[in-house]
Amino acid sequence: MDDVEAAVLAAVDGDEVVEVTRELVRMTSITGGDGESAPQHWVADRLAALGCDVDRWPIDLGEVTGHDAFPGWEVPRTEAWGVVGTVGGGDGPRLVLNGHVDVVPPGDLSQWTRGDPFAGEVADDAVWGRGACDMKGGLACQLLALQAVVAAGVDLRGSVAVHAVVGEEDGGLGSFATLLRGHRGDACVIAEPTGLDVVPANAGALTFTLRVPGRSAHASVRLSGVDAIERFWPVWQALRDLEARRNADTHPLFDRWRLPYALSIGTLRAGDWPSSVADELVAEGRLGVALGEPAAHARASLEAAVADACGRDPWLRAHPVEVVWGGGQFASGGPSADRSLPDRVAAAARDAAAREPATWAGPYGSDLRLYEAAAIPTVQFGPGDVRHAHAPDERVPIPELLACTRTLALTILRTCAAR
Repeated sequence: MDDVEAAVLAAVDGDEVVEVTRELVRMTSITGGDGESAPQHWVADRLAALGCDVDRWPIDLGEVTGHDAFPGWEVPRTEAWGVVGTVGGGDGPRLVLNGHVDVVPPGDLSQWTRGDPFAGEVADDAVWGRGACDMKGGLACQLLALQAVVAAGVDLRGSVAVHAVVGEEDGGLGSFATLLRGHRGDACVIAEPTGLDVVPANAGALTFTLRVPGRSAHASVRLSGVDAIERFWPVWQALRDLEARRNADTHPLFDRWRLPYALSIGTLRAGDWPSSVADELVAEGRLGVALGEPAAHARASLEAAVADACGRDPWLRAHPVEVVWGGGQFASGGPSADRSLPDRVAAAARDAAAREPATWAGPYGSDLRLYEAAAIPTVQFGPGDVRHAHAPDERVPIPELLACTRTLALTILRTCAAR
């Protein structure tokens, strides 16, 4: 590393990245909830204090959700804000750092051994709380990496833009709106939790609803009705068989995952009275999309499996299961044919964190596919283990926060600095 890089790394404040992570965790920005906007304003103010040119705007929800390419959402909103802070602005490369502020609900609070999921507790060399791993810790790293570059007085020949977004957890509203507004770059790093590995691609995930019809009857004479719960059983088996077929031959980037294109049922509702035969079952689930597979092809595979199961059952043959697609619709994304960005991030990790990152693809959907679809080469690189995301006792290791911040600072320099 040269003197400029050494000066920037010396400006990285490890204590502050922990405190910024804690501050963000304390904001209950559940996706689609009333608190989702608060961290956006907080981030915008912080970017302005760094001297960034800040674009903070109320997202026109009617315009965005009415767009032909809108990726869907699980939670309708009455308000959403976009935030982009840019420093530099020469004719050199434009680097985007993307981070989402929304988090999933904490779930059953009794499963949190650390108490309040939004306390931002520090213990066992980690920051604990909902969103610490996914991905407020990563966003804190981005902010502190940019701060270190600004504090060192580095002359940029290009620009760095932080895209702080909402709605990633339920479809990608914020990133979609940011790109629709015209914000672009030549490369993008999303600080999702990768355990400091380089992730240049994601599978997709499509939300679906199945409506299984039955016929109600008094439970004492249940054979005179048709139990929708029983009718769902062969459909469920057909979905398990479909999942096995879809995972029989996967891309080598997914070799670390036993089930990269998972098909799961997340909710089940059936009947309306304990002593009545259930006259309908509603199942909501998620279908994994293979890398490079068109979403329409994935949908057709599930619809065909359901139709085949219905064709083998006399009742369902006459009363077929309804398949409805809605909510978040995550296509797969990446990898870019341009290897320069993942190689640059990997080299920065080696130099800044003394670590050789692995390269793999994520089995989950993310905003990566939106930037790739906009012809912006994108990788994910961030602190934390994805197995802690969305889970009780979510946390992010403090050493990874520091290593990620240092790596991103070098990535900024090696992409945008006048050298």
